[in-house]
Amino acid sequence: MAFTLTDTNYQENVIDKGGVALVDFWAEWCGPCRMIGPIIEELATEYEGKALIGKVDVDANAELSQKYGVRSIPTILIIKDGEVVDKHVGAASKQELMKKIEAQLN
Repeated sequence: MAFTLTDTNYQENVIDKGGVALVDFWAEWCGPCRMIGPIIEELATEYEGKALIGKVDVDANAELSQKYGVRSIPTILIIKDGEVVDKHVGAASKQELMKKIEAQLN
C-alpha cells in the first residue's frame, strides 16, 4: 500500500531517509488521480524495500503542494536523495512510471 505522506511526516520519510521516492500529489475529487490510484498501489507493492511510493492529498497538505509548485493534479515527482529529479503532470501508465523509478535506482 502506498505510504501516506503529510506536511508533518514528509521531511522524515522522504528527505531525511534519502534513496528514491515516487510522490503522487492527488485529491479524492480528481478523476485522473483516481484513475492512476491503482497503478500507484501496484508500484508500492512492487518496489517495497527499493523505493518509497507515497501519496500526498493536496487538500490536506497545502504546505507540500506549495513547496513543489503543484498547480495541476495528479503531479508525480521522482525524488532521489532529497532532490526532485523528474516530474510528470497528468495521468501516466504503469510502464512510464516504472521507467522513471528504474532510471534512478540504477
